[in-house]
Amino acid sequence: MNRSVKPTGRYSGVAMLLHWLVAVLIVWGFALGWVMTDIPGITPTKLRYFSWHKWIGVTVFALVLVRLLWRATHRSPALPGAMSGWERAAAHVGHFALYVLMVAIPVTGYLYSSAAGIQVVYLGIWPLPTIIGPDTALKGALRLVHAALNYTLLAVVVLHVLAVVKHQLLDRQNILARMLPFGKPSR
Repeated sequence: MNRSVKPTGRYSGVAMLLHWLVAVLIVWGFALGWVMTDIPGITPTKLRYFSWHKWIGVTVFALVLVRLLWRATHRSPALPGAMSGWERAAAHVGHFALYVLMVAIPVTGYLYSSAAGIQVVYLGIWPLPTIIGPDTALKGALRLVHAALNYTLLAVVVLHVLAVVKHQLLDRQNILARMLPFGKPSR
């Protein structure tokens, strides 16, 4: 559908930086999680990947808190006027789900490590406090919850990307330019 569009605002440079940095870290963390769980036994490589995965999780958690503070104090640009009501609602639900998952996944991973009796040492330097003690039953449950939340995040990210592609290519709304430092966003 061809819709006339007018230029509108874009996200701030800080919001763009946080968005893309968190996106890259999430992709890297998911890839590491996928690979490390398939490595049989306990090897130096597997232990290194687990450490990196945890460091990424802690970093994502911290950056998401910064994003939430930034979002609370800086207004997002309006969605394009040509978007239908259901598209606007879906965008808001999708963004809310992304934020919930970006907080819940690192938290469940952290709790999973604690229940496994393994302290998280951020960047191999700063030991983080252990919140819960070792608990085999809780460890198993948290592992499943952590994995399920990650696959849920994967699904929501895929829908997010498909929505961008739809608006970009089918609707001819240059919505991607809202989150890039170049190009002219549509309204």
